[in-house]
Amino acid sequence: MAIKIEKPIVKYSVKSAEEAAPPAAKPSADVIQMHEKLQRPEMLIGSTYKVKTPLSEHALYVTINDIVLNPGTEHEQRRPFEIFINSKNMEHFQWIVALTRIISAVFRKGGDVTFLVEELHSVFDPRGGYFKKGGHYMPSLVAEIGDAIEAHMRMIGMLEPASLDEHQQKLVDQKKKEFEEHQAQAKDCGNGENGFPDAATLCAKCSTKAVVQMDGCMTCLNCGDSKCG
Repeated sequence: MAIKIEKPIVKYSVKSAEEAAPPAAKPSADVIQMHEKLQRPEMLIGSTYKVKTPLSEHALYVTINDIVLNPGTEHEQRRPFEIFINSKNMEHFQWIVALTRIISAVFRKGGDVTFLVEELHSVFDPRGGYFKKGGHYMPSLVAEIGDAIEAHMRMIGMLEPASLDEHQQKLVDQKKKEFEEHQAQAKDCGNGENGFPDAATLCAKCSTKAVVQMDGCMTCLNCGDSKCG
């Protein structure tokens, strides 16, 4: 496009090629997200969880390996990449191998994979579940594998720590103290291995054997859940 000069030229200067060129755009941060085409590094960070159930004399060992994305930057994050389950018991070998491959594939897809925990927890054994140490009810072996995955996700920061807020904890402590005083006066049954009364029943909310009757109301001494609100 031609430019018509209407005024006399009184001064001029020659710009260098560097000065004439437009300023280069600043390179944007190359943030790597989890996706299925991401190549597996030679070394991964792993954690192993021991799962001992009354269903078998041999324990299961759940190993979850994590990949660290964007190391050394503000976008650094640790995400599960693969899972392995080993045991001397070969009874469940086929479905355990299938389960680990499916879960590993979901891990590598990226996105929010925390839904796996809820899905595994909802699997019930038709023969019935069992109580873990501490009085926590497990509906199936698959649910306990989900419990190990949940613990790992909390450890790496994908899930918030499971804890009561200050108000709820105060309420639970108060209810527990009231019940212990009532038990002492009545000289009733003592506490079991999990720290809750032997006569306590299963809580539908937190799956812990800690529900007792107080003032005509069923109350959980672990999570504070009450039928009376």
